[in-house]
Amino acid sequence: KVQKLFAQRKDMITNDKYDWAMGELMAYATLLKEDFSVRMSGQDVERGTFSHRHAVVKKEDSEKEYIPLQHTGSKSGTFEIYNSLLSEYASLGFEYGYSATAPSCLTIWEAQFGDFSNGAQIIIDQFISSAEAKWGRHSGLVMMLPHGHEGQGPEHSSARPERYLQLCANNNMQVANVTTPANYFHILRRQMHRDFRTLLVVLTPKSLLRHPLCTSKIAEFTKGGFQEIIADSFADAKKVKRVLLCTGKIYYDLLQEQQENQRTDVAIVRIEQIYPFPQEQLEKELSKYKTKDIVWVQEEPKNMGTWTFLSRYDFANPLSYVGRKSSPSPATGFKKVHDAEQAVIIKESFNI
Repeated sequence: KVQKLFAQRKDMITNDKYDWAMGELMAYATLLKEDFSVRMSGQDVERGTFSHRHAVVKKEDSEKEYIPLQHTGSKSGTFEIYNSLLSEYASLGFEYGYSATAPSCLTIWEAQFGDFSNGAQIIIDQFISSAEAKWGRHSGLVMMLPHGHEGQGPEHSSARPERYLQLCANNNMQVANVTTPANYFHILRRQMHRDFRTLLVVLTPKSLLRHPLCTSKIAEFTKGGFQEIIADSFADAKKVKRVLLCTGKIYYDLLQEQQENQRTDVAIVRIEQIYPFPQEQLEKELSKYKTKDIVWVQEEPKNMGTWTFLSRYDFANPLSYVGRKSSPSPATGFKKVHDAEQAVIIKESFNI
């Protein structure tokens, strides 16, 4: 398994196609080379819940461990990673405190599934969202919350992004749902290279970890920086009749429909950073198109996800909605029902 894993990583270099895990690990490695420290904890972070990270390599017959990121040649930066106890409340609380006292360390807490963060809701409400306003306490903590509707049932679909967005005000934290390994690389590095500290909540993918289109070239890592929105490079601006706005994994479902049917009359614009909301950049992007048919597309039920958050903002052209109906549950428990619902969302998105 280990030999296969490293062979795949070598192939990424040869083919210039880096996946999500490589983008993440390269972010840590480059920060370590710059003498920042990196610390991560969570219930299955060494391997990664979805077996993608493999930051710790274990020898099966002896349990001996090797951690490649501890051998980057950094003079002062250290890399620490720990599988935590099964208490989100305890683990997130500790990492929040650690991040507040170690500003030169990229401190990360990852939930096993995004919705597991509900076990730490007290920490989120009392400290993470409000400590700066209440006590002037700053933190650069990163919360990674796996998120995406893939038919795995209500307990393993939603990181409850609406809860974090409801807590957002006065630039108290960042909420992002990025779609490329390179953009993920840049947002993690941005945490340490800014001249201020602020919290980052990232809705991380599950199926995209191995999606053939969710890759980046080395030039995307070495040039530019984090993109708060990503424009459509396929649609013909002169022919566009509808613009789809989205965030996260559903982009790839929309992209497949657009490409397979050569829908150059529909543009797809990705919102990579949801808060602080990049309204100025978005309005500038939308001005490229003559159409007033602007649609927000999401997988989550209408009363969840990003839709209700968008009601805070006044757009030049009002947004319409395509997604699931309001529901008390984040997702259906039946894969066939999920697939049928997803197909309707994609169909409605392109039904002009």
